[in-house]
Amino acid sequence: MPNYGKLFCLFFPENFLMMFKNLKNFRLPRMFFILVIILSLSWISCNTGPGDWNAEESPNILLIMTDDQGYGDLGFSGNPVIRTPVLDSLARNSARFSGFYVSPVCAPTRSSLMTGRYSIRTGVYDTYNGGAIMSDKEVTMAEYLKEAGYYTGIFGKWHLGDSYPFRPVDQGFDVSLVHAAGGIGQPGDFYENYVKGDSSYFNPILSRNGVKVSTKGYCSDVYTDHAIEFIRENSSQPFFLYLSYNAPHTPLQLPQEYYDLYRDIPRELFLKDTLDGRNKLSDNDIEGAKRVYGMVTNIDDNLQRLFHVIMDLGIRENTLIIFITDNGPEANRYNAGLRSRKGSVFEGGIRVPSFWSWPGHIGADVEFRDPAAHIDILPTLLDICHIPAKEHHPLDGISLWNLLNGSGNTLPGRELISHWTRGFPEPYHNIALRSGDFKLVGQGSYLEPAGTFALFDLNQDPFEHHDISQLLPDTVTAMKSRFDQWYDKMIRNDNLAPRRIVVGSAHEDPVNLNRNDTKGPLAKRWVDPHALGYWDVTIMEEAEYDIFMRFFQDPGPGYATFRAGAVQRTIRIEGDTSDLVCMPRVRLFPGDQMIEGWFASGEEFYAPIYIELDLKSHE
Repeated sequence: MPNYGKLFCLFFPENFLMMFKNLKNFRLPRMFFILVIILSLSWISCNTGPGDWNAEESPNILLIMTDDQGYGDLGFSGNPVIRTPVLDSLARNSARFSGFYVSPVCAPTRSSLMTGRYSIRTGVYDTYNGGAIMSDKEVTMAEYLKEAGYYTGIFGKWHLGDSYPFRPVDQGFDVSLVHAAGGIGQPGDFYENYVKGDSSYFNPILSRNGVKVSTKGYCSDVYTDHAIEFIRENSSQPFFLYLSYNAPHTPLQLPQEYYDLYRDIPRELFLKDTLDGRNKLSDNDIEGAKRVYGMVTNIDDNLQRLFHVIMDLGIRENTLIIFITDNGPEANRYNAGLRSRKGSVFEGGIRVPSFWSWPGHIGADVEFRDPAAHIDILPTLLDICHIPAKEHHPLDGISLWNLLNGSGNTLPGRELISHWTRGFPEPYHNIALRSGDFKLVGQGSYLEPAGTFALFDLNQDPFEHHDISQLLPDTVTAMKSRFDQWYDKMIRNDNLAPRRIVVGSAHEDPVNLNRNDTKGPLAKRWVDPHALGYWDVTIMEEAEYDIFMRFFQDPGPGYATFRAGAVQRTIRIEGDTSDLVCMPRVRLFPGDQMIEGWFASGEEFYAPIYIELDLKSHE
């Protein structure tokens, strides 16, 4: 808040104050002058420069997340090969959570991070097949902070919906520069990136505030460049910057100089994992690790550039920096002895680094054993910034602030749930419940009895080597029952109804229905040219649309069919053929509908890689 005492003296000099004391000498009523002062102070409050915000209550927030960087992909974690001096320094000068949990895969983690709620509450349950679209009814971290006066920006990976009303610009971000789908060059990404194959991470096509733009450079460098620009332009006001690198996610593309850093390192160094003798690395694993480590070192160098700018601008003292990753490593490599990797609810899939740094407010080189999670970050930021949570929008996470600022010694007891199935969650396939030091893991089907679950004491057995379920059957039964209660509650929420892409609005035209959001049992085979699927949409107005369907390959002569609800159009393709089919001026009608498309050539049916709908009335 502004210092009203100083502002009053500035705008009302001594002579005026003397006149105010002697208002009885004036003919105008005393209340007139009181009203003038009240209105003046109101004007000052509304027009004070952005640099006057209270950094004690509203620090700049820099949230950094990398993609598929595991707990062991840091020098600080004991990795004998990787070079991460900047992140290692950040870790040493931060408060760290040694047991920090995320979801086993990308999009669920991101939805929980943005909302403080379990991903299934938000409508997100998978990384594609329509499961990576977050409900627009959710209140995001960006929306909370923007409402509180922050300028908000995201650079990198969003992975929570690529079309209106699910894009970052629809969910509270003032500025966004993101790739589509779950990764650059994936089938759901912009087609121009997909067809580049092994060079898609260089000069990528991205979406800036909902508009496709061309960029120059390696993707992680591009995001950092724009993040630096964002900070420079907004250093005099509170800002929230979500820097969400898509590296080191596959495909493992990187600048040559970063690969060269690891190319000739002896094989035996990669095999060092003294905490877990089960970690066996093949030659392919080692080659992949070299590339991952090069991609992480590139991020480390980029963060050095970013942190230097923050220091040079003199805003480090009022900038909270948080670093996490979105899940465990995608492939087999050093992981500090943790069991399994990405996709699994064992520790190696869901336990990640978590560093919190705010000079003068959060202790440096402090480590907490209390279990914490992605769902806790939003409640913590709300606590720091004195922002009330929405009453109609209950949070699953808790604030970590009392622990971080030293006013508390421990977190309140609670249980944390982890799960992931390709599709909607299924009991008891790949689920885990942590309660205190106990962790229950289910890897079977819904018919499995409680006795088939594994139970671990993470205090005595942090690497999950010893199943003690047979020793504590009552504990297993009780924890399974609590998971059942959680599951029954979570799957009964309106956000699991189809999240519908809006077609025919002024917010987005044309609308591109991409492969990441295709639904149906075959849509899981998202690189299969024959994997037919559909999209859930809401068409806003009756109008004519130009329909474009692009296929993975030129299917040759045959028949192309487009269907939206009960509207179906088929055209014959012969002569010169192409992988792109256009159906001009197809009249569609308003309402919730299912959109499909396919190409029939002989006995073969081909699915489109995307369908684009261009509203003619917006020309």
